[in-house]
Amino acid sequence: MKITMTGASGFIGGRLLEVLLQDGHSISVLSRSTAANVPAGVKVWEWNDSTNSLPPEESLRGANAVMHLAGEPVAQRWTAESKRRIRESREAGTRNLVATLSNLARRPEALICASAIGYYGSRGDETLTESSAPGTGFLAEVCVPWEKEAQAAESLGMRVVRMRTGVVLDPKGGALQRMLPIFRVGLGGRLGDGKQWMAWIHREDLVGLYHHALKNSMNGAVNGVAPHPVTNAEFTRVLAVTLRRPALFPAPKLALRLLLGEMADMLFDSQRVIPQAAQTAGYQYQFPHLDQTLTALLRH
Repeated sequence: MKITMTGASGFIGGRLLEVLLQDGHSISVLSRSTAANVPAGVKVWEWNDSTNSLPPEESLRGANAVMHLAGEPVAQRWTAESKRRIRESREAGTRNLVATLSNLARRPEALICASAIGYYGSRGDETLTESSAPGTGFLAEVCVPWEKEAQAAESLGMRVVRMRTGVVLDPKGGALQRMLPIFRVGLGGRLGDGKQWMAWIHREDLVGLYHHALKNSMNGAVNGVAPHPVTNAEFTRVLAVTLRRPALFPAPKLALRLLLGEMADMLFDSQRVIPQAAQTAGYQYQFPHLDQTLTALLRH
């Protein structure tokens, strides 16, 4: 299959690119720089998703599918400028991608677009599936129009998947990489009272879900999370046990807000998200349980 990817140098996209190549697919990459670090044989086309520019038609011509993972990193201090970049790289970037797709005489069969469980906002103990209504807050304000721009490709006759990603676990990146130094010296602890729900997923399972969505006739929203969310207190306990370290120092919200600004609020959002669509589509999780996942990631 011929696939065009964005975000192929990122924490998720880089691993997904490796898996797709191993599976024998032909990959073209849209990147902000033609000097992007990609394996030999991967064609790189220059496109800056954060500017109001269209990707070159040649990058998409003849593709069977498009996998769109690009976007300004959310894990940074949220200023007015950074929030603008986060919004525009996703909303305008996706709109411009779909605009180029609309110009093609022969369009790809599928657009598989990243999104996030920030779509749901903070919802306490409510169990959330793909059919749950959107929530409120900055991340919901980003995700709702982002997904709307992706859904516009349905009017072009394309199958559209919106992958709502949770907390991705891997020691090489993401939230876990940032937690490990603190927990390894015994200074880790829950966030606030620890009652907020965390919808997490092993990086290999998220990449597996993207691959499953590509090969199967999935469409619509898909929660990119494991089937067993946990509270922050439970996550903290399991991580400490896995590392054989204490976890005695809760992090108060006020202190984190002083350190991280508004972005700290995201750490206290409660999202009890269930991957109903993935399970219905028959995806078999390699790492469905947190203790098994952290053991596999950290005990070696």
